[in-house]
Amino acid sequence: MNDRTSVFGAREENGIVRCDACPVLCRIRPGRSGACSRYANENGTLVRTDPLVLVTRTAEAGGALVPFAAGAEDWAGSLAPAEETFVTAIGAGTTYPDYKPAPFIVASEHEGVDTVTVVTEGIFSYCGLKVKIDTDRHLGPETAAVRHHGEQIGHVTTAEYGSQMLSLGGVRHLTGGSKKEGSTTCAAMLALCDKQAIEVTIDGGATLTIQAGAAPIVNGRPEERMRVGCGSATVGIFAQQWQGHVDEVIVVDDHITGVLSEHQAGACLDMRRTGIRVRGRRSTPGRYFQVAHPGTGWGGTDISDPLSIIESVDPKLAWPGLRLLLTSTTGEDALYCVLDEELRPVPVPMPAAVAATIARIGENCEPALTSILFMAGAGGSLRAGVTENPILLTRGVRDALVRVTMGGAPCMLWPGGGITIMADVLRLPARAFGYVPTPALVAPIEFTMRADLYAMLGGHVEQAIPLARLLAEHGGGARREAPHPENPWPRP
Repeated sequence: MNDRTSVFGAREENGIVRCDACPVLCRIRPGRSGACSRYANENGTLVRTDPLVLVTRTAEAGGALVPFAAGAEDWAGSLAPAEETFVTAIGAGTTYPDYKPAPFIVASEHEGVDTVTVVTEGIFSYCGLKVKIDTDRHLGPETAAVRHHGEQIGHVTTAEYGSQMLSLGGVRHLTGGSKKEGSTTCAAMLALCDKQAIEVTIDGGATLTIQAGAAPIVNGRPEERMRVGCGSATVGIFAQQWQGHVDEVIVVDDHITGVLSEHQAGACLDMRRTGIRVRGRRSTPGRYFQVAHPGTGWGGTDISDPLSIIESVDPKLAWPGLRLLLTSTTGEDALYCVLDEELRPVPVPMPAAVAATIARIGENCEPALTSILFMAGAGGSLRAGVTENPILLTRGVRDALVRVTMGGAPCMLWPGGGITIMADVLRLPARAFGYVPTPALVAPIEFTMRADLYAMLGGHVEQAIPLARLLAEHGGGARREAPHPENPWPRP
């Protein structure tokens, strides 16, 4: 069962092999690969085209861990470091059509405890991507369609603090629409999971280039900064630094625009009220909603002239010479004005002390990035490959007795029923994902637990092989990788 060259495939006439690693059931001629390029016919035998991936680290004397280095396995000195290897599911193969045990069930020892790691490449029809885009700019209305090559692949979802959010993929786009919609969705998701850049358009909104770990590009312009906070928060953070240098500050924000002299921060600093009233709906003192429409201008609004949000200036409170600063939540846009004799704001050169506070806003902004989380539900084919009674695995995962990883990367487990997980694609090894033309994504998943627990769960104990044997039989052609520096070492 663990001979990787004979687990799958039925031989037919003329050397053709029928691949049963997914529902497509490709008939593959000798020397050719299937539609997914993951399986090929090698001299009449079905083989996995990608190498098995091993995550390897070495422990120096004293326990300090260092990354795996090429050639370390050839060390022959008496102080040779002990090598620790985790077998990922990348390149392992699948359990489809569900009744078969996982391709590899690996028995090993970790810190004196006998463990089992069950590895398989899951075929995920139920999967999607959650995309976090660090920008204040309006990308599109909430629920607006996100398109790739004209096909809808997802939608805009609720914005978070300083970030716009997209929800891409999912079974309805993969299987619930046209064949073109499904294949386009699958291709876009695969590219993003493989850390590649793609371009998407949002109905009624922007054109974006998104790539995991890279700055988003909005309408051809790379984003640089994630805002330090909303307008109200920015006022609170920098109020004391503005005191004495300006008389009023308006921090323009699509969500909550802040006005310093009205704000509680200004009141605590005994700042004089200026009588400058901004447009929009007043929420609490110094905090205004809906000062403008959403857009790609100042603070995520549609304005390019910040003075346009000033509704009125009260002559009973304002005075000639009043120093007014307007800024965005990132400090990328700023304007310094002085009120003239008729109480009209007149732009003038910004004093160095005020410019230093604007620079401080920028300093406190984190770099704008695109973050992509792969989200999927581990269903029948995965669980049946682990145990004959899948509900026991689900309970073991939920009770934190079974550790779930993807390519060795940690997963966040959603509460509630089933095994619904999320993982940061940047923390998986390269080329961890694949696809099948059903369409669906293929992703690695590993379940690690104590060996005695695996037996209690009704696991396929008879299929387990020692790690040493696996390395001897399959390690030569495997791809070895150092663990991601942020990933904890997988353990039960």
